[in-house]
Amino acid sequence: MVQRRQLPPQIKRIELTRRAGGRPLVRYQLTVDVGTVDGKRKQLRKRYATEREAREALDEIRGEVAKGTYVHPSVLTVEEACENWLMSRHGIKPKSKSGYDGVLAPVRAELGHLPVQKLTRRHVDELVGRLRDGQVVRADGTKRRPWGARSCNYMLGTLSQVLGQLVHDGTLVRNVVAHVDRVAGKPKKFATYTPLQVERLLRAIRDDRDRHAWHLALSGLRRGEIGGLRWRNIDFEAKTLTIGPTRISVDGKAIEQDDAKSEDSHRVLPIPEPLLVELKAAKNRQLSEKLKVGAGYADLGYVVCNEAGQPYHPDTLSKMWANTVAVAGVPRIRLHDARHTCGTTMHLQGVPAAVIAAWLGHADVAFTMRTYVHSQPDALADGARSLARVVTIRDNVAGA
Repeated sequence: MVQRRQLPPQIKRIELTRRAGGRPLVRYQLTVDVGTVDGKRKQLRKRYATEREAREALDEIRGEVAKGTYVHPSVLTVEEACENWLMSRHGIKPKSKSGYDGVLAPVRAELGHLPVQKLTRRHVDELVGRLRDGQVVRADGTKRRPWGARSCNYMLGTLSQVLGQLVHDGTLVRNVVAHVDRVAGKPKKFATYTPLQVERLLRAIRDDRDRHAWHLALSGLRRGEIGGLRWRNIDFEAKTLTIGPTRISVDGKAIEQDDAKSEDSHRVLPIPEPLLVELKAAKNRQLSEKLKVGAGYADLGYVVCNEAGQPYHPDTLSKMWANTVAVAGVPRIRLHDARHTCGTTMHLQGVPAAVIAAWLGHADVAFTMRTYVHSQPDALADGARSLARVVTIRDNVAGA
């Protein structure tokens, strides 16, 4: 007679009170130490239908605990993981918070119901495919527009941070998003004005009440920096302006930020003479408007504001710019592309890359050159003519 193997102390044979076919229903209960959580001893208790299943589970768990790869079973969902991660992002600015909310929205809608420990690479790959094809539906039932490579990769990067935190906390063994291929895409091309187009625009806005705003844009300021600029930030004697607080749009609402976009965004710039003239004229216009409006004037100190002293909504500035360039008869480019125009113009004038980066408020010179400095057809043509002159000289020398 074959002797039955003795059960290990972690496995207990249990006869349940319910009966199947007149015989006791037997289960094998596994109770095993799996380490500590928050300094307290943690045990896993689970029942299996057969002794073999219980023994295999015990061996597997022991091996994972020994290797340090065991994670406690969790009912945490992807939705809850995203929410917890967002709540843990202390000190982030409203614009960044809105961006995270936006890119995680389809993740929460499509995969939020899944236990986070059941999330696989395939789930994420399929979500990327649906986003690229415009097959993801919003909460209101409308389809999202197809996402480009940049948006998809932003989503993957953010979700990877969510899961990475869970790996750090011991809830996950690995971050499945770390193995998802990023979407390949062509670098985004930005339009800029040539020096002749800038000259044409400036001539067209000579009588525009808000022309100083467009001079600031062409001087490289961001939309939020233009909207948040106060007269106290301008030193007419020293001929400098200080970039500090910004005024941005978050979910359609104008938000004041007490500090600049980044540490390098906070900067003091010398004011070019043409811009200085326009700022002085704008200051005088506002003083006249204040006298005309009287007590109803909102004396808030904004450099760019309406006739009653109220600052423009950031989105309104973009619309005003679009109308201005349309009337001027120059190619339509975004307000932010005026900033690109500034960087490109400085580059074509031979300004060192480090100086351009400092002017635009960037810490990374390579980022400035890659993102904000562009070659223009006229500049390429000049390059071709320069090359032609060199080749011609060499040919003449060779012929001599």
